[in-house]
Amino acid sequence: NDIIAEEGDPGLGNGGLGRLAACFMDSLATLRIPAMGYGIRYEYGMFRQDIENGKQVERPDTWTEQDIAWQFRRPSKHYVIRFGGNIHYQGEQCIWNNSEQITALAYDQIIPGYGTAAANTLRLWSAHAGDVFNLNDFNRGDYFAAMEKQNTSENVSRVLYPDDSTAVGRELRLRQEYFLTSASVQDIVRRHLKENPDISTLADTVAIHLNDTHPVLAIPELMRILIDEHRVKWDDAWAACGKIFSYTNHTLMGEALETWPVEMMGRVLPRHLQLIFEINEHFLDTLRKQGYDGDFIRRVSLIDEGGERRVRMAWLAVIGSHKINGVAKIHSELMVKSIFADFARLYPERFTNVTNGVTPRRWIALANRGLAQVLDKHIGESWRNHLEQLVKLDPLKEDAAVRAEIRAVKHENKRRLAEWINSELGIKVSPDALFDVQIKRIHEYKRQLLNVLQIINRYNRILKNPDADWVPRVYIFAGKAASAYYAAKKIIHLINDVAKVINNDGRIRDLIKVVFIPNYGVSLA
Repeated sequence: NDIIAEEGDPGLGNGGLGRLAACFMDSLATLRIPAMGYGIRYEYGMFRQDIENGKQVERPDTWTEQDIAWQFRRPSKHYVIRFGGNIHYQGEQCIWNNSEQITALAYDQIIPGYGTAAANTLRLWSAHAGDVFNLNDFNRGDYFAAMEKQNTSENVSRVLYPDDSTAVGRELRLRQEYFLTSASVQDIVRRHLKENPDISTLADTVAIHLNDTHPVLAIPELMRILIDEHRVKWDDAWAACGKIFSYTNHTLMGEALETWPVEMMGRVLPRHLQLIFEINEHFLDTLRKQGYDGDFIRRVSLIDEGGERRVRMAWLAVIGSHKINGVAKIHSELMVKSIFADFARLYPERFTNVTNGVTPRRWIALANRGLAQVLDKHIGESWRNHLEQLVKLDPLKEDAAVRAEIRAVKHENKRRLAEWINSELGIKVSPDALFDVQIKRIHEYKRQLLNVLQIINRYNRILKNPDADWVPRVYIFAGKAASAYYAAKKIIHLINDVAKVINNDGRIRDLIKVVFIPNYGVSLA
C-alpha cells in the first residue's frame, strides 16, 4: 500500500465523463480493438480538495511533478494550434493568417488490455508557447512582461475546468476545447496519411467518438483540414464527417448543453465560426426545401438567435454524427422525447442507447478482491470479460452458504473502510451499521442537499423518539464542487457542519454518523 501510494492518480478527468472514458479505453484494449484516446495533460489536474473549517479549499494537484512510469513524451509528435487572426480568400482558397500560435506536445500513456498482450494508447497534449520569451522586457527589469505571453499561451493546459465565472475563464475553456480537438484531429489525419496517402478514404478507415459536447469542435476542425489543407470539396468533406463522427450525450438538462457566444467564437476561432455558419446554412436550406416551417427551423438551427447569439454545440454534434447515444435506457428514451425531439423526427435512425458501465476488471477483480474470489469459486473466472456470466449466480440466490460468503466479504470491506475513516479523518464508525453512500460531483441537481435534509429529519426524529428500533446508519459523502460554483461549495459546508453537530451529540448514541471524504479519487475508490 505504501508503494502504491507513491504513484498518485493522474489529473485527467472528473465525474462520469472521465470514468466512462477510462473504462471505455480499458474495454477497447481488452477486446483487442486498436484505438487511441485523446485528452489534455493538465499540469495541475482539476484541483486537490482540502476541507478547512468545513469548507472546500482548492489547491494545485501537482501530479505531473512525479515520474510517471507509464507515460512517455513523444518529441516528434507536435502540432501548431492557432487562435484569433483573420480570414481572407485567394480565389476559392481560404487563408487563415495573423493568428496566435501555440504548440501541442504529445505524451503517451499505455492502456494495457486484460489477459492479452494488446495495449492501446492515451495521447495527452501539453501546451508549449515556443520562442516567446521577451528578452528586451527582461533586460529592462520587467520580468512579468517578459513571461506574460508564454504564461497566457500555456494556461490552456494548466487545469481541468478552469473557473468560468468570468469572461476570461470562459474564453480559456473554449481555447482548451479547441486545443484538444485540433491537436487530436491533426494527429488522426497524419496517422491515416502515413498508412494511406489518399485523403478521400479517411471515412473508410477512421471513426471518431465524441464523449459529450466538449470535443464537438472536432467537426468543424476536420472540415477545415479537409477543405483548406487537402482541397476536398465542401460537400465531400461534410459527407465524410457524417460517416466518421459519433456522439454520446450525457445530460437531459437543456441549460447544461454547451453553447458558445458567436462573438467569442468569431474572435477566437474565426474560420470555425465561418464553417459552422456554412454547415447551418446547408442544413437549414435542406429543411426548407422539405417544407419545414419557420418555428421548426429556428428550433433546430445551430445558432440560437434569442438574445445573445450563441452556437449550440450539441446541435452540431447531432447533425454531424451518424450515431447519437444516451447512457441508460430511460435516458435515451427521454433524450429523443425532450432535448433532441426535433432531431429524432428528422433522423430517427441515428439515435440509440448504449448503457454506461464500468469495467469489472477494475471495479470487481481489482477493487473488490474478496468478492472476485467468491465469484471465481462458484461461476468460474470468465465473468471478467463476459459479465453476462453473472446470471450463473441466479440458481445460487437461495444458497445460505453462498450468501454467507458474500455477506462476509461485504462486512470485511466495510471494516476496512471504517478503519480508513478512523485513521484518516478521526471519525469512528461501526462496520455493522448501514452505510448510505452518495459519491459524485457536488451539484444542486445531484441532490446532495436533499440527502442532507433527510439526515437532519432523521436526527430530529431520533431525538423525539430515542427508544424506537432505529437502524444505525453511516452517511458517507464525497465529491468536488467546481471552484466557481458557490451553491455547491455551500452544500459541502452544510454537510460538514451537520456532521459536526450529529457526530458530537451523545444523545444519538452512534445511530447516525456523517462523513465527508475529501479529495476523492480512483485509487481511494
